[in-house]
Amino acid sequence: MKGPLFYSKILLFGEYGIIKDSKGLSIPYNFFKGALKRDKNDSDLAKKSNESLKAFAEYLKNIEEREKGLVSFDMASLEKDIANGMYFDSSIPQGYGIGSSGALVAAIYDKYANDKITVLENLTRDKLLKLKKIFGKMESFFHGKSSGLDPLNSYLSLPILIKSQDNIESTSIPSQNTNGKGAVFLLDSGITGETAPMVQIFMEKMKQEGFRNMIKNQFVKHTDACVEDFLNGNVKSLFGNLKQLSHVVLDHFKPMIPAKFHQLWQHGIETNDYYLKLCGSGGGGYILGFTEDLEKAKKALKDYNLEVVYNF
Repeated sequence: MKGPLFYSKILLFGEYGIIKDSKGLSIPYNFFKGALKRDKNDSDLAKKSNESLKAFAEYLKNIEEREKGLVSFDMASLEKDIANGMYFDSSIPQGYGIGSSGALVAAIYDKYANDKITVLENLTRDKLLKLKKIFGKMESFFHGKSSGLDPLNSYLSLPILIKSQDNIESTSIPSQNTNGKGAVFLLDSGITGETAPMVQIFMEKMKQEGFRNMIKNQFVKHTDACVEDFLNGNVKSLFGNLKQLSHVVLDHFKPMIPAKFHQLWQHGIETNDYYLKLCGSGGGGYILGFTEDLEKAKKALKDYNLEVVYNF
């Protein structure tokens, strides 16, 4: 048995901001994917995944108890499959900010949820919000607190526009210009990031009035502008706003940027060859880059491997 594939995701805009009602834009990234498997596999990874699924199944029982009427699962089938060695076979790197746990949550919901909301039905805002709530509860097992957006993106495999915490919709993004010089790319930091401690740092900082004001007046403002520009294909304006956003992140989110990238980040802002931003919660994993000239960016970042996600 091999279940359907669930893809990784990239939150192009909105990391941390969506906690404080900024806009956000999340897109599926089909380069990495995962699926539930039940073949005989004695590898350490399969065993580890199977153990993790055991603990997750226990956690899902608690959700059923605590959140009466929100979601229920076919626990008998799930537990039987886990006892028979089921695991999540995934190429999505963990701790890289591209939704490894989100894809797993989507796969489990898809296979074992009773009365599930399917991708094929008319996805009203209420249904999307219900899915997001269910996924948030499920994914909290991995992160301590989850918005539910990663699994939602993986489950629907559609770009999602976050207008505020209780206003989300599936959207379409401008078609890629495969001959374009500009690109969105991923830069591998070579370090694994942990979501929970990063979110903890952010929440601590939010206790300071100055930081809260910066989030509202600068971070959210530039994030919202980037989302609008990207969706409307206003590339010139987008890069102006990206430069501002990259600057704000470097000034105020230093703990979330691995130390060896501070200089590289600054260099991009000074030369305009590329602009970097956080991909997910930061602390490691991937860093997201934007450039109007990919060849220039590649030269400037020649020591790093760039994965192109989207072409302008």
